[in-house]
Amino acid sequence: MKFNKWTLGLAAVGAVSMASVVRADDAPKLSQVQTALSNTIISGYVSASANWQLTPGNANVPESPAGNIPLQSGKANGFNLDVVKLSISKAEDESPWASGYEADLLFGPDAVNYDLATGSNGKSSNPSDFGILQAYVTLRTPVGNGIDWKIGQFNTVIGYESFDSASNPNYTRSWAWAVEPTTHTGVLASYTVNSALSFNAGVANTLSGGINTRNNYNTSNGSPWHKTVLGSATFTAPSSWGWASGSAFYAGAVYGFAGGQEGTGGSQGGNQGNYYLGATLNSPWKDVTFGAAFDYVQNLGGTTTPSPAGPLHADDYIFGLYNTIKTTDKLSFNTRGEFWEIDAKSGASQGSDEGISLTETVEYDLWANVTSRLEFRYDKVIESDYASAIGYVLPTGAYVDYAGSYGIYANVVYKF
Repeated sequence: MKFNKWTLGLAAVGAVSMASVVRADDAPKLSQVQTALSNTIISGYVSASANWQLTPGNANVPESPAGNIPLQSGKANGFNLDVVKLSISKAEDESPWASGYEADLLFGPDAVNYDLATGSNGKSSNPSDFGILQAYVTLRTPVGNGIDWKIGQFNTVIGYESFDSASNPNYTRSWAWAVEPTTHTGVLASYTVNSALSFNAGVANTLSGGINTRNNYNTSNGSPWHKTVLGSATFTAPSSWGWASGSAFYAGAVYGFAGGQEGTGGSQGGNQGNYYLGATLNSPWKDVTFGAAFDYVQNLGGTTTPSPAGPLHADDYIFGLYNTIKTTDKLSFNTRGEFWEIDAKSGASQGSDEGISLTETVEYDLWANVTSRLEFRYDKVIESDYASAIGYVLPTGAYVDYAGSYGIYANVVYKF
């Protein structure tokens, strides 16, 4: 803090005190800070879990489907801290030129390089127990009903599940979540037409995760401005639909650089396309809901190079069905079934791998602010035409030595 020479001179002879000068200097600044913080919300959660793999043996879990389930690597047969999330945000008010922000910070094993852009879900070989899930500024422009903008790092616009496990029907993530984009650095516009219809559209640096990541594929051609485009639409059933009112239908797509390289078999030069359809459906029974999701991933990873096959073009098709039965205010049963197929081509070699996954989750929320769940999961490769000397191909493109796995999981999440 700086003071002019007259203030310092008065303080030296005791005419004024430095404490009063400091308070006078800080008063308007503190008022501005208090105004800015008055609507700030701090929230988050702590997630812990236990993982018990029934088959195969512990030494082989990393090479089984269970060892490749997203965010479960290294957690087999033990107790785990998953992640701590701290969210600091200020929502937009109702004014035409409203503004706000959100920052979601991650701490713990699930945060390890989540925001870096290498591998599935932004994983990298340079670990850190700190990550930024989202950090963006929100701005509103008074056009029509108002366009709301997110500028910075934000979650993707497609997918049935999210990073926050307590917001999902099941604790472990689906294979569809494993091959979808996670976060983007860019600009996203949202527009609500009416209570039934809304849209998102945006542009980002890359399809794969990574704060400030750039498309580094073939930038030597003098045109380095290669970006990712994304968009989605949501329709919510109106009250006139009776018991189906409130059901929601989603469609979206993300296309852009995924970190791959140019190869054979119809390569898109490092680009990947994700196309999504989903729905959450109410039923005539108010405590029973259904969900459905379809993901088509074109050119997974923007082409990869598995040894010994060479450049590989792979397309994924993943179908998911969900069901929730809420028997009491505290007890619910959540079921997820998935069927996946991956079509791969490398030179003259091509084939198709198929598999299924079944997850059953019992949730009993006995304690306030706590989500507590017990889960059984079964994964099975049911056919593999593209088997190589090192195993079978999962939706993520990973090779495994074991065709099936059974696991039991427990999870508790405290939300604050």
